[in-house]
Amino acid sequence: MGFEKFLFYCFAAMTVAAAAMVISRRNPVHAVLWMVVAFVSSAALWILLEAEFLGIVLVLVYVGAVMVLFLFVVMMLDIDIATLRAGFIRYLPVGALVAAVMLIEIVLVVGPAHFGLAQFPAPAPAGVAVNNTHDLGMSLYKDYVYPVELASVILLVAIVAAIRLTLRWRPDSKYIDSARQVRVKKGPDRLRIVKMASVGPAEMPAASLAETKE
Repeated sequence: MGFEKFLFYCFAAMTVAAAAMVISRRNPVHAVLWMVVAFVSSAALWILLEAEFLGIVLVLVYVGAVMVLFLFVVMMLDIDIATLRAGFIRYLPVGALVAAVMLIEIVLVVGPAHFGLAQFPAPAPAGVAVNNTHDLGMSLYKDYVYPVELASVILLVAIVAAIRLTLRWRPDSKYIDSARQVRVKKGPDRLRIVKMASVGPAEMPAASLAETKE
């Protein structure tokens, strides 16, 4: 076993272990931190596969931005852990059955019968002049442009649905009325000028004059 294969098995085992810790931790903050470990080990696997751009993007975008946002959201939410895990034992058999079916499907799809060395032999090592960022962009936006656009539309619909499900209208909440802002006119709607006559020190009240001197 070469050193590269040894690193692959180490990072792969770390990824699986971190993913198991994500779904088994009672504390949501600890689960998010284990997810960071899973992303970092996955980035190391991408780098071992000579996809340096994907590995760096995974660390910068997900670990450096998305996971920090997740961590702040989880820390600010008041999550009732007891209520959240109340039905865990009740639905455990159903969850185990669904997990077993998904595992069997994954093995049947990505098993050696479809993704073995006979169907996909090991590629030759890429040279220094190979630009994997350019190759990835050409593959995404030329060969698979329609699946990429379809995935973006699905993500947009998911974002709109999540906002609609979590949006709560309260009578005491303060919000900006965009239609009223557009209809505003200059004059009394925006600015009111009050003309006041200037007074000298002799005409000012005694209290105001004392405050002015101080």
